[in-house]
Amino acid sequence: MIEKVELLQTKKEWLSLFLLFFLLLTLNLSYEYYKYKQLIKFDSALVEATVLKQYDKTKLTKTGKTKHYQVLKLKASEGYTFYTVAKKELPDISSKKIRLEIFTGEIGNISFTEYIKGFFAFSKILNIDDSTTTKEKLSRFIEKQHQSPEITALYKALYLAKSLPSELQTTFSTLGLSHLIAISGFHLGVLSALLYFLLKYPYRVFHNNYFPYRSYKIDSFFIIATALLLYTLFLESPPSLLRAFVMLVIGFFLYDRGIKIISMQTLLFTVLLILAFFPRLFFNIGLWLSVAGVFYIFLFLIYFQKLGKVYQFLLLPLFVYLMMLPYSLSFFGNFSYIHPLSIIHTTLFTLFYPFSLVLHIVGLGSLFDPLLVMLLKSADFGTVVILDQKILWLFIGVSLGSIYNRVLFYILNIFALSIFIYAVYNVT
Repeated sequence: MIEKVELLQTKKEWLSLFLLFFLLLTLNLSYEYYKYKQLIKFDSALVEATVLKQYDKTKLTKTGKTKHYQVLKLKASEGYTFYTVAKKELPDISSKKIRLEIFTGEIGNISFTEYIKGFFAFSKILNIDDSTTTKEKLSRFIEKQHQSPEITALYKALYLAKSLPSELQTTFSTLGLSHLIAISGFHLGVLSALLYFLLKYPYRVFHNNYFPYRSYKIDSFFIIATALLLYTLFLESPPSLLRAFVMLVIGFFLYDRGIKIISMQTLLFTVLLILAFFPRLFFNIGLWLSVAGVFYIFLFLIYFQKLGKVYQFLLLPLFVYLMMLPYSLSFFGNFSYIHPLSIIHTTLFTLFYPFSLVLHIVGLGSLFDPLLVMLLKSADFGTVVILDQKILWLFIGVSLGSIYNRVLFYILNIFALSIFIYAVYNVT
């Protein structure tokens, strides 16, 4: 058996890689800076944007009165995201395209860093496109199959990358299931497996009769990758999904050429490629959480590559849960006795996700509603457990060091287990 090789083997190759990514990053940042200068050229700018998120908010005025208004998260046609406010009377315009005038000269000028990260600006809505989008049609199709607004919101998040209400976000964070709701590489992997299975037998018929000289491996990859790319673009390219798609393409490219896939080099190559083409994602927490998840999967497989497949299957979910717990507590701060059950829920989700998708297609999407309602109610016993971010940074440092040092890897496991015990203790 021919042993697979690493992607990069010499210092010259590493230097060439970093120079390439630096060049790409410079070009893309220069283009972003040009768009930024165009945006702030005058005190106001006309913008075409899509409404990504819309929610109500209240605040106390200086006179002690309560002011009600709405917050909109928008993605401009030029690619940048920003927030603005609107009157409380504004109807639900989620997923709709709107035309608005944003006032870039108010409350200080927008800096380039704010432009990249996502900024706030006051605005005036000029026009709302009332045409029904495909997303809205699919949303209504999902709504018709459910009575509970919470369950409806859950499925919209799973299939259409819709944002969950803050209360529901807290609920899933308490259950330890936030990573299952936000569409990411996990979902892409399940969809890839489903498409592969659906293509396999029909392709064999055509392959045997019309083009036996072609490779099913290559053909199926291009068909699946095209379908997943269209889905990613349809969902407005969520960072975690974008990372997963890029890694899928890179992974196949390396696999087809006999290069190691389960390697930190592969992950680093993917992250650099994404940041070089999409520099604004550097400030996106979702991307880094997604990268962290893959990092710990690779770390486990590197250290336990000689372990039997059955033991890997059983231990990997437990390992990743413990490794990701510090991130969960640091960013979300919700925990409960049933939080560790997310290890089992994650495994079951592999079956639930494609099965529920098929059920929705045939109009039977409500089949799992009673079980989901029970699951949501179980989050009532959660509590807040906050982990200091200094501890998280220390944990990240030990994680990176454990790539090269087995002793640090053992320390990392003890570190993660200690944080888990700390969380359980605080629940009591």
